[in-house]
Amino acid sequence: MLENSAAPPAPRGWSFFRPRLVDALASYQRQQLGRDIGAGLTVGMVALPLAMAFAIASGLKPEAGLFTAIIAGFLISALGGSRVQIGGPAGAFIVIVYGIVERYGLANLIIATAMSGVMLFAMGFFKLGTLIRFIPIAVVIGFTNGIAVLIGLSQVKDFLGLSVSNMPANFFGILSALGNALHTVNWHAAGLALACLGLLVLWQFALPKLAATRPWAARLALVPGTVLVLVLATLCVSVLKLPVETIGSRFGGIPSSLPSLQWPAFSWDSVRFLFMPTITLALLGAIESLLCARVADGMIDDRHNPNQELMAQGIANFVTPFFGGMPATGTIARTVTNVKSGATSPVAGIVHAITLLLVMLMAAPLAQTFPWPPWQPF
Repeated sequence: MLENSAAPPAPRGWSFFRPRLVDALASYQRQQLGRDIGAGLTVGMVALPLAMAFAIASGLKPEAGLFTAIIAGFLISALGGSRVQIGGPAGAFIVIVYGIVERYGLANLIIATAMSGVMLFAMGFFKLGTLIRFIPIAVVIGFTNGIAVLIGLSQVKDFLGLSVSNMPANFFGILSALGNALHTVNWHAAGLALACLGLLVLWQFALPKLAATRPWAARLALVPGTVLVLVLATLCVSVLKLPVETIGSRFGGIPSSLPSLQWPAFSWDSVRFLFMPTITLALLGAIESLLCARVADGMIDDRHNPNQELMAQGIANFVTPFFGGMPATGTIARTVTNVKSGATSPVAGIVHAITLLLVMLMAAPLAQTFPWPPWQPF
């Protein structure tokens, strides 16, 4: 762990935009590179299933999450104001994105995300990042808990393998749709999803206790639980020929290359209707990323630059949707994994993005066999 309680002062000419990577590379050492590469590889493997799962839960194709984790993850680490924060798709956006796609369509999601990126950059440029800390904690807790309830409820359909043609985005609409479809439960899907959830819980809570006294458990704990569940579930479905949906049967697999530039139809009428979704995405992204950065600061005895972080988030959210991505922000689970894996600089986040890119380029055909229900516990 490096002792660095404050970000170095920015020299003249860089005062309005100075990524933390610039300062990190100025004093970078060889031993740091090994730690950052190890941390980046670990976080990349953890992010692989999560990125696709968040996209699917948001009503998008799985590659949207992968593209976001690669492009936005790279930009946020390279341009951000935190030393160890990992950016990408986040669970907090699921309900918001799902609602925008259902009401306005995918093309307007691209426009709303890009406009939120402009707002985020402006917030950082005008040094509004420090104002986030004045939001009452009760508001933040109530907001995040409400999103958590909606996310959990929205995943019941796929957890039980229910046949629902169109899932609403609102709370009571989801309850009604689930109640009407309970007779269509796929017991193979439900059993597989429950087994995956149980294994994840054991991996998260029981294994660390065993690791304190058992060397074999300590070595086993180094394997990300999400990756293990993904591999075991895929083997189970393939060997036992279980009648459950896979990524291939549901989405036709994922592409093995990055997408080309997508430019949606743009009009001022779209901007007028997308004003509130844009503000929601921008504020949620700002709050989530800066809260995540503060958590990281506490773990590594550091202090991030909130305004630089907001500008990086803005650039990432402006660029990513035009290449098939979705809204991005700082992610607490992946950032904590990054820190615990020994990350010392933004290089680890860049390695995480490159890892995901290489996996997508080389292993995309294998993703077609991934079973669909086990994604839901993530």
